[in-house]
Amino acid sequence: MTKRETGKMGEKLACDFLGKNGYHILETNYRCPEGEIDIVARQQDTLVFIEVRTKTSRLFGRPEESITPVKAARLKTLAARYGQDHAFLPEAWRIDVVAIEMNKNGRASRIEIIENAVSE
Repeated sequence: MTKRETGKMGEKLACDFLGKNGYHILETNYRCPEGEIDIVARQQDTLVFIEVRTKTSRLFGRPEESITPVKAARLKTLAARYGQDHAFLPEAWRIDVVAIEMNKNGRASRIEIIENAVSE
């Protein structure tokens, strides 16, 4: 499985897992000049921007450990841009990370939602 295929599979697994955990998926792969948000969802009254991190090995750490300060800053910028493009950004919003560890056969061995992974 290529890195791109692993990422797409991870996003699909994340959407399914989020749905089972009370998230309503609004949009996937929102793109703008600043970059891309993997998943935009709503959980109760909160708008949630979700970064999916999928890995097939812990050789370079756990999936969630790959969120660098630069990536965190970009996610905040993307959330603000989403609000501009959609003429709203509710008062209650946050950035979560879905960390997925997969084996070589594409099966998830761990899926974890990390709420408020990137603070406002």
